[in-house]
Amino acid sequence: MAIVVKDRVKQTAAAPGTGTITLGATVAGFQAFSAIGNGNVTYFAIVDGASGAWEVNYGTYTSSGTTLSRNATPLSSSNAGALVNFTGAVDVFCTYPSSKAIYEETTGNVLIDGGPITVVGNGVTSYTTFSAALGELY
Repeated sequence: MAIVVKDRVKQTAAAPGTGTITLGATVAGFQAFSAIGNGNVTYFAIVDGASGAWEVNYGTYTSSGTTLSRNATPLSSSNAGALVNFTGAVDVFCTYPSSKAIYEETTGNVLIDGGPITVVGNGVTSYTTFSAALGELY
């Protein structure tokens, strides 16, 4: 399972509760979650426009039944970080969560939230220490 994030992916869903989302119609001007690819994992947000409830999560897209699973612990939500019980129609769309972002501060420091740095290629597989001051991995 690869992590796949695509631009402009948005579909509707009807009352997914706290479980797997059965995807509905693709919103005009967007593409369907099928762009993610069967069996791939993606980051997504669920928004109930009527109540204002929301959740940022990740899960696996399954083309059979056009479903999107939900991790039991969302990355963030309007329910104090817990799964939201969606009882009405919602919009579901791909997003890139800020907690997963790699970004450069105004000071020039590159910040990575989480564990060790893994580099693919050139025979290097993992680094556990990063020196921003020297700009070197060792």
